[in-house]
Amino acid sequence: MQDAAQRLKNLVEQLLGAELPVRLRAWDGSEAGPPSASVLVVRNRRALRRLLWKPGELGLARAWVAGDLDVEGDLYAVLDAVAGLIWERDEDDRRSLAEAAKDPAVRAAFRELLKMAGPYPPPAPPAEERRRRGRLHRHTKDSDKQAISHHYDVGNDFYELVLGPSMVYSCAYFASDEATLESAQRDKLELISRKLGLKPGMRLLDVGCGWGSMAIHAAREHGVSVVGVTLSQEQAAYARKRVADEGLTDRIEIRVQDYRDVRDGPYDAISSIGMAEHVGAERYLEYASDLYALLAPGGRLLNHQIARRPQEDESTYEVDEFIDAYVFPDGELAPLGTTTGLLERAGFEVRDIEAIRPHYALTLRQWVRNLEARWPEALKLVSPGRARVWRLYMAASALSFERNRIGVNQILAVKTPVSGVSGMPLRARTWN
Repeated sequence: MQDAAQRLKNLVEQLLGAELPVRLRAWDGSEAGPPSASVLVVRNRRALRRLLWKPGELGLARAWVAGDLDVEGDLYAVLDAVAGLIWERDEDDRRSLAEAAKDPAVRAAFRELLKMAGPYPPPAPPAEERRRRGRLHRHTKDSDKQAISHHYDVGNDFYELVLGPSMVYSCAYFASDEATLESAQRDKLELISRKLGLKPGMRLLDVGCGWGSMAIHAAREHGVSVVGVTLSQEQAAYARKRVADEGLTDRIEIRVQDYRDVRDGPYDAISSIGMAEHVGAERYLEYASDLYALLAPGGRLLNHQIARRPQEDESTYEVDEFIDAYVFPDGELAPLGTTTGLLERAGFEVRDIEAIRPHYALTLRQWVRNLEARWPEALKLVSPGRARVWRLYMAASALSFERNRIGVNQILAVKTPVSGVSGMPLRARTWN
């Protein structure tokens, strides 16, 4: 009789209609598949039950988070190998799978996998999975606050370990091949400050201020007064301490506040760095209009936002199951053209767009390296499942940026007065 790994490999290949591109190790210690330094480890039969009763990305994620699936060797290599089977199937591929499911031999293979997996029911989802109560009333102030808390209120010490001293949780800007993560994050904050034209005496609103890095940089390096808003209590407490330690309490106010509740404009500039992904398609025009109303005439908005590739039929867009359940609840990505169109509908004049997609891949690989280098410490700060969520999420995201499945853009927009005199430089890119 074949060992578990060979049986599993044969059955999976029969179901998928393609060769398994990774080496497998099963719970009995057996291995099968192409020789490789990196191995996908199926630690127990629970992994199969999770996958069979929730096929696709969410089943894989549950098995990974629970520790039923693991990787020995290069995680990127395994993710890259299986991407074509999971994340990159087009509509023709899915139709082919649906047709294959009618084949008696394939159905027999599925029944054999059920026998290998063990008895029903499947295991409960890991504790780290966010439980849903339907998808109605998304992006209310209360639901957004809960979503932000799920993602950010997991412990500032854990974020320090992953992000490093900069405590900047967005794409860095690598100005040279010699740049470190810290210097690249500093250069990103400075680039944004120059695009916004920050000068002493100006007022800056930092929407989604995180742990206060942009606010501190703008106040310390450019002499502006800053209001930073976040929905995370833990972020706000951390940011306020940093502000006090820098001696900048007279210039920076950190609030736990929804951007929809900010009413003390006008501001001379607004930075929104990695925050707009949380707004949602239904609310994006409201978001853009609120920021437009908060700016003084000639005021600038720097919107730093992840974008997805457009789909032929945009109505078929679905939120990524793994990210929605474990990372960014209710987060939504939009194509760049959709975002700029909504900013223009709100009244903004879009003056510059800089695509920095490769920079995010570099940033994420640095964060993964930080986490892997201090894995035992991470496990003392968060649950093993939470640490595994972050390792998988960041590594898979790095590959997505590298393969141009998603991108990130800095959109510079201005509230141009009726006169048409925006105050923007005649020649663009003077900040470089």
